[in-house]
Amino acid sequence: MSLRNVAIIAHVDHGKTTLVDQLFRQSGTFRDNQRVEERAMDSNDLEKERGITILAKCTSVEWAPEGQEPTRINIVDTPGHADFGGEVERILSMVDGVILLVDSSEGAMPQTKFVTGKALALGLRPIVVVNKVDRPDERIQEVLDEVFDLFVSLDATDEQLDFPVLYASGRNGYANEDPTLREGTLAPLFNKIVEHVPAPKADPDGPFKFLVTLLDRDNFLGRILTGLVFSGSVKTNQAIHALDNNGNVIETGRASKIMTFRGLERVPTEEANAGDIISLAGLTVATVANTICDPSVTEPLHAQAIDPPTLSMRFAVNDSPMAGREGTKVTSRMIRDRLFREAESNVAIKVTEADDKDSFEVAGRGELQLGVLIETMRREGFELGISRPRVLFRTDEDGKRTEPYETVVIDVDEEYSGTVVEKMNLRKAEMTDMRPSGGGKTRITFSAPSRGLIGYHGEFLSDTRGTGIMNRLFEKYGPHKGAIEGRKNGVLISNGVGEAQAYALGPLEERGVLFVGHGEALYEGMIIGQNAKDDDLEVNPMKAKQLTNFRASGGKDDAVRLTPPKRMTLEQAIAYIDDDELVEVTPKSIRLRKRHLDPHERKRASRAKAAA
Repeated sequence: MSLRNVAIIAHVDHGKTTLVDQLFRQSGTFRDNQRVEERAMDSNDLEKERGITILAKCTSVEWAPEGQEPTRINIVDTPGHADFGGEVERILSMVDGVILLVDSSEGAMPQTKFVTGKALALGLRPIVVVNKVDRPDERIQEVLDEVFDLFVSLDATDEQLDFPVLYASGRNGYANEDPTLREGTLAPLFNKIVEHVPAPKADPDGPFKFLVTLLDRDNFLGRILTGLVFSGSVKTNQAIHALDNNGNVIETGRASKIMTFRGLERVPTEEANAGDIISLAGLTVATVANTICDPSVTEPLHAQAIDPPTLSMRFAVNDSPMAGREGTKVTSRMIRDRLFREAESNVAIKVTEADDKDSFEVAGRGELQLGVLIETMRREGFELGISRPRVLFRTDEDGKRTEPYETVVIDVDEEYSGTVVEKMNLRKAEMTDMRPSGGGKTRITFSAPSRGLIGYHGEFLSDTRGTGIMNRLFEKYGPHKGAIEGRKNGVLISNGVGEAQAYALGPLEERGVLFVGHGEALYEGMIIGQNAKDDDLEVNPMKAKQLTNFRASGGKDDAVRLTPPKRMTLEQAIAYIDDDELVEVTPKSIRLRKRHLDPHERKRASRAKAAA
């Protein structure tokens, strides 16, 4: 059976997962009477809710045109967001072609640029699929021009610019080379993949070599390594060893289980051959970018290095007065086991245990990646205290301090471009490019220190009335930019324990913006709102009206009418807090608090910081 390995690239909500559902159905992967969830490739709850691909996944379909030998097509789903792009380059090294899916109305969006750029740099020739052609606001020709311009800006070769185009509707299950047709099947797409994507350039006669691209864990099989067989073949229980990038043997063992992809499932097989994408179990130390091979092999395969983490947060045991009321997993041992289990399967995350054993430094590639980890843990029943994100500094050869920089690409309506440039300048960003991107929008590119971008996304959405799109990508470690202005406002802090009372909250609304409403449980040191001024203010939000027989004159007994409190999402809360504050995360609540709940301890810590 011939093989084709292809990756699929698409922006959020451009219909990639729906199209893959139809590929499964029309290739016979699903039985006609089989009950299958919509968007089957989004296996993770957070992926379904947010509409983003967080975990790269492999799947496989078989296509057999009439009278021809069947072809197995391995499809790799790629994360579009740069925070989850740690494995994108390695994923693309497994495949021989890519399908770029674009919406017939929205066109080529910045989020696809990151992965498309990597694919073109590796010499892959894309197939462009214009999806949702049945939309009433479709603008097919303009979208194709945008895709061509995107390829030119990414330095595509003449061969890559001569890309085949198909016009599809994933929901209705058809693809055609004629943009006017609104019926048919996905057979033209299957045929185009077989015809346009080359067969794997693997050596079937050489010794077994396999490059690890993805890492997973199974409760029964242990560590599962997924990747491409570059040469030779492997059988169950065959002796193998793992090499690092320098050719050193990390461990030796046997291939206890070999699995290939059939639809959404991993199916055990006795033998795997060159060119196939497989999962392999039997090793306990080998990880991403290692070469698994026959014991006679001493030269490792070239592997893309794992990008370094640029951001870290402190995950601590929840020690607030409300600890243990809402979660079931509250001890440091449970948190430790969960974080180290995550670090084992997610190579982009590094976990360091603090000296006090009650907190852990978790380093990753961005706020979104660490935010997804925290959200996953709170859904599993964990309670945590989370610190403000901080960037990881380095020292260069000359002994100077350096910090991570990011390339920031912003697409914004022209009327808001001045505000965005001004705000980015305050955050020590340098504008490197500014050009009109059509439709009254401007595309602005900045080189910005990661430190300045912490917490900016929410402010950016407010400044652009929700119309702006911001994409970030790790660029380099560069010179330290000095002090960057943080949050300008102070906070309102509860000075006692009890329930919030409307009678007390009413006057406090004049002081700033409240985060809590009437009847909510509070404790000393908990942040209940934002102060209108730049200093912190301790207040009593639990003061109730004294009940007497005297009535107030002038209608002052009217009920207090409170403005609805501002409720923050997890990402907004993490971005909002200052260095001396924490986010208390439980399965049911997200609260803000001071690191030191006692006001005297806060003053001592403040004096010690000023003296340092």
